[in-house]
Amino acid sequence: MPLIALGLNHLTAPVSLREQVAFDTDAAGEALLELTREPGVEEAMILSTCNRTELYVGVAAGAEDIPLAWLSRHHRLTPGKLDEFLYRHDEDDAVRHMFRVATGLDSMVLGEPQILGQVKDAYQQARGAQTLKAPLDRLMQQTFAVAKRVRTDTRIGAHTVSVAFTAVRLAEQVFADLQQACVLLIGAGDTIELATRHLAEKQARRIIVANRTLEAAQELAGRYGGYAIALADLPQHLAEVDIVISSTAARQPIVTRAMVEQAMATRRRKPMFMVDIAVPRDIEASVGELPDVYLYGIDDLRQVIDENLRSRAAAAHDAEAIIDLQVGRYMAWRRALTLKNPAVDMRQHAEIYRDEVLGKARAMLANGKPADEVLAFLANTLTNKLLHHPSARLREAALSGDLDLLHAAGRLYGLDQEVSEEE
Repeated sequence: MPLIALGLNHLTAPVSLREQVAFDTDAAGEALLELTREPGVEEAMILSTCNRTELYVGVAAGAEDIPLAWLSRHHRLTPGKLDEFLYRHDEDDAVRHMFRVATGLDSMVLGEPQILGQVKDAYQQARGAQTLKAPLDRLMQQTFAVAKRVRTDTRIGAHTVSVAFTAVRLAEQVFADLQQACVLLIGAGDTIELATRHLAEKQARRIIVANRTLEAAQELAGRYGGYAIALADLPQHLAEVDIVISSTAARQPIVTRAMVEQAMATRRRKPMFMVDIAVPRDIEASVGELPDVYLYGIDDLRQVIDENLRSRAAAAHDAEAIIDLQVGRYMAWRRALTLKNPAVDMRQHAEIYRDEVLGKARAMLANGKPADEVLAFLANTLTNKLLHHPSARLREAALSGDLDLLHAAGRLYGLDQEVSEEE
C-alpha cells in the first residue's frame, strides 16, 4: 500500500490559494470520510493550518492520482489549477516530510513548536473519523517520538525567533520575576496581542493596554485579564509600569522623553524596560539616554532573532540526522508488513501434524491400547514429524559446510544460548 504526502504550503502557494484549499476543523472529519470512500484510498489524514494543507494517504497500487483529483473536486477547483503549486512525496520521502513538518524543519519559522500541536490535532481528527489503519497510525506514533527526541537532543527550539516573544524574553532578563511586574502594551495589532498572551502566560502582575481606539484596547485587555486606557492617559499611568512594549502605526512618537523623565522621577530610579517594535518609532530615541531606562528598538531585537535563527539552523543539521535514521526504521517496519511470515506457516504445519497424530492416539485408546503405550506413541511420533524436515536440512548443511544455516538454527532454537549458559 503506497504512502503519499500531497499538499501545498507557504513556500509553494500564495495565501489566496491556501485559503481555498484549507479545511475547516469542524468539517475535517466528514472530509476524511469522503476521501477514504474514494476508490483505492485505504487510509487518510488531513493536516490543515494557515501555512499548509496536506493529505497523508495510504492507497492501493495504481490509485496514486486519486487524492489530487479528490482535493480539486472537493474544493470545486478547476482541474489543473493546483498543479504548479503542489508537491508530492512518496514512501520514504513522505515519511521524511512528515517528520520534518512535525519537528518544525519545514515551517516558516525554523523549529517553531506550534506545528507539533497541530499535527497531533490532525491525528486525533483522523482517529475520531476512524480513517487510520496500522501503517499510518504507526507513522504518527513514530512522528511524535521523533519530534520529542529532536526537541530533547538538539537545540532546535532553544532560542526564540518571534519579535513578540523575544521582547518578553528580554524583559525577563531585566525583571527576573514577571509576576511582580506591571506591563504597559501600546497598540492592539498582532504583535502586541502575541506579547500580551506571552505575558499573561508568564503571569505578569498587571497588564495595561493602551490604544488610540479605546474599544480595541478593552477587547484585547479583556481577553487576558488586563486593564485598558486611552493613549491620552499614558502620562498618568507611565510611572506605575515596569515594562513598556509598543507597536503602533503612528507617524510620530507616542512616548516622549519628557513623559518618561517625569515618570522616572516618580519611580525614584526604579528601572524601566522599554521595547519599541514600531517603524517609525513610537518612543523617542533619546529616552534611551535616561538613567535606569533600558530601551530596545526593532534593530536590537532583529540582531537577537538573527543570531537565534543561526543557532537553530546549526541544530537543524542534527535534527536531519535523527530524522534520516528514523525514516529507515519506519520503512523497515513497513516493508516487514508485506513479507510472508514463516512462523505462521510453521505453526499451521505443526497443528496439522498434531491433529493427525492425536487422531491416531485416540483411535488406539478406543481399540484398548494401554495408555502408556499410546502416550509414548504420541510423543515419539509428534517429535519425529516436527523435527524431520529441520533435521534433514541441518544434516545437509553439516555435510556442505553451510555454517550460516547451522548458526541460524542455533539461534532459532536457542541452542547457542543454552551452550553459553552451560559454559
